[in-house]
Amino acid sequence: MALLLGDQVPNFTQQTSEGEIDFFEWAGDSWVVLFSHPADYTPVCTTELGSVARLKSEFDKRGVKVIALSVDDAESHKGWIGDINETQGTTVNYPIIADVDKKVSELYDMIHPNANAKVTVRSVFVIDPSKKLRLTITYPPSTGRNFNEILRVIDSLQLTDNYSVATPVDWKDGEDVVVSPAIPTEEAKQKFPKGVTEIKPYLRMTPQPNK
Repeated sequence: MALLLGDQVPNFTQQTSEGEIDFFEWAGDSWVVLFSHPADYTPVCTTELGSVARLKSEFDKRGVKVIALSVDDAESHKGWIGDINETQGTTVNYPIIADVDKKVSELYDMIHPNANAKVTVRSVFVIDPSKKLRLTITYPPSTGRNFNEILRVIDSLQLTDNYSVATPVDWKDGEDVVVSPAIPTEEAKQKFPKGVTEIKPYLRMTPQPNK
């Protein structure tokens, strides 16, 4: 059964490049980005893992832990990490799950047989501190991901969890946001003292409330 937004994600215990982990225990009370790779020593994945290593401080600032997954074993991961560090000019600073038995891939529905029955697709899962699934993005194996977009979505999720707003198209942290349609305009003006601009009765903008 595919995981749906709002579902509690399943726990698992599995080997990683940094030793065995219990996923929930490892995650603690952090947000988590779990992302899968078709296999070790693949070119697109190598660039992705390097990019995430370079962006780790950005994930840290948001209280997010990152963890990758491939269906190869931990020894293979360690060799691949050496290549990633060499070719991408960085140091991989997060664990890579060694999902040799495909237990996690199957739990999280990362194998799409019509794409390739032997390897995972490029799945991304954003999981909140209560272990609820908040975002899924699935790319084909041939297309590298944009992890700045993942950071942007996390900014939106963390903001909209705490304020009665939504984020418009192409929004970036610091830009104006949309007032929830559930709030009448007069109430919104009290709730958002920085100002409310009514474009249409259902489309009202306000400066980002936590800036």
